[in-house]
Amino acid sequence: MTKKSSVKFVCGECGSYHLKWQGRCPDCNTWGSVQEEVVAGPSLGFRKPGAAVAKATKVFHLDADQDLPEVLRLPVGISELDRVLGGGLVPGAFVLLSGDPGIGKSTLLLEAVFQFAKQGKKILYSSGEESSAQILLRAQRLGLLHSNIMVANETNVEAIIATIKEHSPDMLVVDSIQTVFCPDVPSAPGSVSQVRECAAKLLDVAKSQDLPVWLVGHVTKDGSIAGPRVLEHLVDCVLYLEGDPNSGYRILRAVKNRFGSTGEIGVFEMNGDGLCPVADPGAQFLEHFSKGGARPSGVSATVAVEGSRPILVELQSLVSKTAFGNPRRVVTGLDANRIAILLAVLEKRSGLYFSMNDVYATVAGGLKITEPSVDFAAAVSMASSLLDRPILGRYCFVGEVGLSGEIRACPHLGIRIMEAAKMGFERIYVPEASLKSETQRSASTNKNIEIIPVRSLSNFEKLGIW
Repeated sequence: MTKKSSVKFVCGECGSYHLKWQGRCPDCNTWGSVQEEVVAGPSLGFRKPGAAVAKATKVFHLDADQDLPEVLRLPVGISELDRVLGGGLVPGAFVLLSGDPGIGKSTLLLEAVFQFAKQGKKILYSSGEESSAQILLRAQRLGLLHSNIMVANETNVEAIIATIKEHSPDMLVVDSIQTVFCPDVPSAPGSVSQVRECAAKLLDVAKSQDLPVWLVGHVTKDGSIAGPRVLEHLVDCVLYLEGDPNSGYRILRAVKNRFGSTGEIGVFEMNGDGLCPVADPGAQFLEHFSKGGARPSGVSATVAVEGSRPILVELQSLVSKTAFGNPRRVVTGLDANRIAILLAVLEKRSGLYFSMNDVYATVAGGLKITEPSVDFAAAVSMASSLLDRPILGRYCFVGEVGLSGEIRACPHLGIRIMEAAKMGFERIYVPEASLKSETQRSASTNKNIEIIPVRSLSNFEKLGIW
């Protein structure tokens, strides 16, 4: 008997199957994402006479006496990229790089392969979106020409694998995975079946030949990687390149890394020479605290920790009388729901009323901060703008704000204090709960900065901020 094929309808966003076409997927509520695909029927599952029986696989015991091969990392040569990867590329690593259109994904990868080529490695750059002439023009403009970089305009995954066997590169770049197709899959490139099958074939090549593979992935309008989550499950590392296109800074963030820690970020600056690593991002985002003179009201500073890196950031707030019945709340770079909670806490616990005022809050430099330890600085910034009282000196604020107004403990307090002292801050306000243990007190000791423990937001006047 031969297999029978059937027609099913698959959502390109969530990957769910449906028996008939629908304008909107009932699972993820996305319009126009359901596509027709031909799915091969199930096999009978009978073994043919004389077929070989599978042999048992060799296993490893997780004990101290087991000799496992040492994992060697290959530094790319870009400090911020190596930092996010955990020290460099692991042989056979399968890395997915995603981001908004025009954010700099292809530029970053071209710089990475150029640095890799200068080490004597051969790279195959397979592009399905740009022609060889376009890549050559960008490489000439950025000064990234090297004979070890091989460019191919190919979207057939079988042809890409054949090119790998012929030229034996040390790194593969596929830009992008949504343009690659497999001839055996009867569906359009970018569909769920095509992305899954092409990624699985490239994964097999990466692991069998210890070949590092970079995949570029598209994103949807809400910023998530296009297609189902199966692509993110297959890869070893998922990197997001984010930032405001109108701003000069880009943030490379690792959200999954099997060979390193997640949450690490790398900071780049976009200029005429491409994406340049920023070794000291704290100095770039402190405009009002990096120079002398009086500071305006509504400006505060905090130390955010992304992964293992402390970054000094500047928070700005503007509180003004509303001209409408409902006051506006506009937040950029922070969690809008978190800011709404902080405003309620300030009204209830500190007696500062924002109900008849518009509130605008932002993180300077286009950064996005998600950790709750910036609550204290955000509250001080909004209170400073409401009272129109600027902060007296180079003060820094760290801590999470609870619903009862208490300043809750935050992790990595020692490295936050060291970073603030290195940047020349005179005083740092920290949670009193973080200084309870002897270990935390010793780790937080620093003679170059005054450490002020704070218990709650009940009274701003006693803190000596303004």
